[in-house]
Amino acid sequence: MPTNFPRIAFTASVKAQQEKHGSRRQYERMEAMRAEDTLTEREAEFISERDSFYMATVGENGYPYVQFRGGPRGFLKVLDAHTLAYADFRGNRQYVSVGNLEKNNRAALILMDYPNRRRLKIYATIEARNAAETPELIATLADPGYPAVVERAMVLHVGAFDWNCPQHIIPRYTLEEMRTAAKDA
Repeated sequence: MPTNFPRIAFTASVKAQQEKHGSRRQYERMEAMRAEDTLTEREAEFISERDSFYMATVGENGYPYVQFRGGPRGFLKVLDAHTLAYADFRGNRQYVSVGNLEKNNRAALILMDYPNRRRLKIYATIEARNAAETPELIATLADPGYPAVVERAMVLHVGAFDWNCPQHIIPRYTLEEMRTAAKDA
């Protein structure tokens, strides 16, 4: 079970709310565990199947910014048990996430599997590496068949992760998933 997650997420005000609403004792046990958060085969497989995720960063003004990141299935790569990376494609050219990361390199990701009602939350620090300066890394991350301009490699150092409760995840399906289900029926 991941144990860095509560150390990062459970601030004093969070703990006060847990106490107020009766869940603090349960989460104290989670915090007491001492082990390193290491991505296992379970997380690696889940991540390799995703074609998108949501990433939150925080601006210099203290406001959070949530960005959708998408690409071909598996574009977010597991480099090792503590490191993820992806080719960052040119988008609307606002550069809000990249700008936020210049001042505060911490981010939170949410990866969703809507059909199977699964979600993985990840805390990470991120390094943005210019594509022209890291051609070997870009070659590892880019999908030659995907028509996008790669501006940089984003290297994520995983600080913590947690699988989240599926209780309120509403199943949603891509066209590809619906076609496959119809074919199999």
